Amino acid sequence: MVKIRLKRLGAKNTPAYRIVVADARSPRDGRFIEEIGSYTPLQKGQDFTLKLDRAEFWLQRGAQPTETVADFIRRARRQAAAPKA
Repeated sequence: MVKIRLKRLGAKNTPAYRIVVADARSPRDGRFIEEIGSYTPLQKGQDFTLKLDRAEFWLQRGAQPTETVADFIRRARRQAAAPKA
């Protein structure tokens, strides 16, 4: 099974994450298939980036996102649908 999940980076007390597509059996910070975004929780405002087209590609092929990544995908879809001002 393929999962879309977070991979932790950064030093102690300064977390940073990459949004990756990985086999469910691989460790959290181990091998992954593709990197599709990033998340910096300490950053204000736009704290994540996501390649929505690649996320949709993997979702169509049966990849299961974690709860946090599913929320990022919903937010990215909402931003993409919002009219440009």
